[in-house]
Amino acid sequence: MEKLIFILLSVFSFSLITCTNPDHEPETIINNVNVIDVENGSIIEDQDIVIREGKIALVGKSKSHKESVIIDGSGKYLMPGLTEMHAHIPTPETENEAYVEDVLFLYLSQGVTTIRGMLGDPFHLQLKKDVEDEKILSPRVYTSSPSLNGGTIKTKEEAIEKVSQYKTDGYDFLKVHPGITLSAWEGLEETAKSVNIPFSGHVPIEVGIHRALESGYATIDHLDGYLEGLVPADKNIDPASGGFFAYNFTDDINTDLIPELVAKTKHLNVAVVPTQTLFTRWFSPTEPTINLQESEMKYMPSKIRFAWRQNKERMISDEAYNKEKWERFISIRNALIKEMDKQDVTFLLGSDAPQVMNVPGFSLHHEMQDMANAGLTTAKILKSGTVNPAVFFGEEGNFGAIKTDASADFILLNENPLDNIKHSTDIAGVMVRGQWLSRDAIKKRLAEIAKKNK
Repeated sequence: MEKLIFILLSVFSFSLITCTNPDHEPETIINNVNVIDVENGSIIEDQDIVIREGKIALVGKSKSHKESVIIDGSGKYLMPGLTEMHAHIPTPETENEAYVEDVLFLYLSQGVTTIRGMLGDPFHLQLKKDVEDEKILSPRVYTSSPSLNGGTIKTKEEAIEKVSQYKTDGYDFLKVHPGITLSAWEGLEETAKSVNIPFSGHVPIEVGIHRALESGYATIDHLDGYLEGLVPADKNIDPASGGFFAYNFTDDINTDLIPELVAKTKHLNVAVVPTQTLFTRWFSPTEPTINLQESEMKYMPSKIRFAWRQNKERMISDEAYNKEKWERFISIRNALIKEMDKQDVTFLLGSDAPQVMNVPGFSLHHEMQDMANAGLTTAKILKSGTVNPAVFFGEEGNFGAIKTDASADFILLNENPLDNIKHSTDIAGVMVRGQWLSRDAIKKRLAEIAKKNK
């Protein structure tokens, strides 16, 4: 970990602003910028944003001092930094330390200033602490426990033991994976509620979507379990035969059941992280060689790109897979998302990166486009990646909005993303807890990452 900290400190070398006048604190000012109010989807024009000690000190009009660093925001748009609610953070044990460093920067380069790690490790607990202590520059980190699945908790007693231990260790929440038996689930659910640690992720087959909702999931990710829940009981289908997120059930689903299932989600206040890009990219019929020609792919190591190609080739070459059925599968997922939007279910933006064909940071912008394709307004999409996660973590006012006293985490854009969600990719710079990453600095670092990954 010490070596990782040294590497990150070396990479993220920023000039410290020194104050020669004791009457003024060091400050950065973004002047004449249009501020996006993500809570109501409006624009506040011609504002100055003053940043001191990593926080927003003023939103309004300000006089600059000779020590101030001025960033010209004229004609540009400022929005809060994005939160990736289904991220994966590598560890030095599974990949080299340089790759960990690169992944953290890839998130930052695309305006992701907070990440919720969905496959925890003791390394991530230390990483989170180092980020909080400002020892390294990284997105803010929330981390799950190591995976709880059919292999790691085979019995109720084993579930009780591991849930209790993960709470003691300091993980923010439990990560649920498939394969958990109903008996082991009872141990997980009862103990999690007893020790007050939330749980999120997949829905095990034996649990099912209805019990999962009733049990108090903090988030259900990937819409896992929902498609199984739309298969009428009189079909007598084995729920374990659904394949990749119930793709095999595509032609057995009754979409008339969607409103009732969504109403239950809303009533029980369960948030949803759709990760639609997982299915429009990894699981799409697009040839992997075409995916790999995208410009962002050069930022991933060649061995990972190779593994992604092999994985997707196996996926779409399966005899049960075809383009027409995939299109019906996606249309059902879109119908679920649209009904959730209609009933005001809480969406949290997440893309599952790094995952097959999903490059960290870049994939979150693909997810935003996918949510737009499903029918969400740009205002709701931005809210799902900014203020909604802050509220979810009990940090409203601390991040997720451009407000006085909030952490200085935001993205400077050349165009208005409320007009077109694609404008969220036209980044002029990113600030993370008061540290400014200019467009040129981002491009330079990305070029270094690409060069070593040839």
